[in-house]
Amino acid sequence: MSQSSEQLHLAVALDGTGWHPASWREPDAQPTALLSAGYWAQLVGEAERGLLDFVTIEDSLGQQSTGYTGPDRRTDQVRGRLDAVLIAARVAPLTSNIGLIPTVVVTHTEPFHASKAIATLDFVSSGRAGLRIKVSARPDEAALFGRRTVPPFRLDGPRRPGDAEVLTDLFDEAADYVEVLRRLWDSWEDDAEIRDTATGRFIDRDKLHYIDFSGQHFSVRGPSITPRPPQGQPIVSALAHQAVPYRLVGRGADIGFVTPTGVEDGTEIVATIRAEQEAAGRADDPLRIFGDLVVLLDDDASRAADRKARLDELDGAEYSSDAHVFVGTPDQLAVLLLDWRHAGLSGFRLRPGTIPHDLEQITRALVPRLQQLGAFRTAYQADTLRGLLGLARPTNRYTAA
Repeated sequence: MSQSSEQLHLAVALDGTGWHPASWREPDAQPTALLSAGYWAQLVGEAERGLLDFVTIEDSLGQQSTGYTGPDRRTDQVRGRLDAVLIAARVAPLTSNIGLIPTVVVTHTEPFHASKAIATLDFVSSGRAGLRIKVSARPDEAALFGRRTVPPFRLDGPRRPGDAEVLTDLFDEAADYVEVLRRLWDSWEDDAEIRDTATGRFIDRDKLHYIDFSGQHFSVRGPSITPRPPQGQPIVSALAHQAVPYRLVGRGADIGFVTPTGVEDGTEIVATIRAEQEAAGRADDPLRIFGDLVVLLDDDASRAADRKARLDELDGAEYSSDAHVFVGTPDQLAVLLLDWRHAGLSGFRLRPGTIPHDLEQITRALVPRLQQLGAFRTAYQADTLRGLLGLARPTNRYTAA
């Protein structure tokens, strides 16, 4: 297997003490450190030691909940979190190669604010920034802002009249949000800053551009107050489970996270996204599609199964997820990943069931196995996130020919 064309991209999704709701009760968990910078620096540092492409950092506008549409009354699970963008900014100077992709909830935030925050993260990290676009359909989160209402909406079970329109509108808004982000990042040409003390010229005003975006959801004149980021445009990613989110990925993302159940399902999902990409006129644009899996790993498969059963008992329910839940050994997971990539997946984003145990199983056991198989890098060979993903730096749309 060649070391160039056949290698997987691999990332981890960080969320609290892990994705299993009882993970905070594990002996090696650090629930008292969740709100400390050192905790997150430790996790991202471990991911970087494993040579992973990037980490994503979960976030939301409301407290964590077992329900999709509102808070619950549980007190036996982790509740409360730090701001994902600020975590990434704090960790960036402590790392050198790994990409940093915080979650940004776009439904109640302004693209101008997010554009300069992520541009700043790209500067602080020397070109390793991105963001994960997330929509909010929760009425309680809308009530935190008081500027709009979101009707009760079902993400699971039978749909009610109007649900399709609510879903489509939320994701159309997200697509406009992405377009505004990209235009604002381009609103400064790369050489707009002159910084010539001899002539007293710091900036070439002709190389700053009004974006003049006017759409159903936003009207933004621009330009940004932050110069064009080191990557030109930081990485835009989104998680998608069905047709409307697939369209968002096809229309505007650099990375799409999907949740297949196997090769056949993954093939259909990838084909759907590629069709949406072509319909959006982006057929020639590179788009990486990552499969998401929750993983609980041990050197013995029965030990991993026993650990999940014990965690399920602590939580009072069998754990399930929107993504496939893999329970087994790192070697077994390596086999599965190499099989599933035949669906056309570029790589995988793994969600550690518990932290630090499953994160270390990924970096210290899974990665070496994939390296033995020639399926994963043995050293970082790029100094930007775009470089790690094999994505070119975009040309500025406003630069004169």
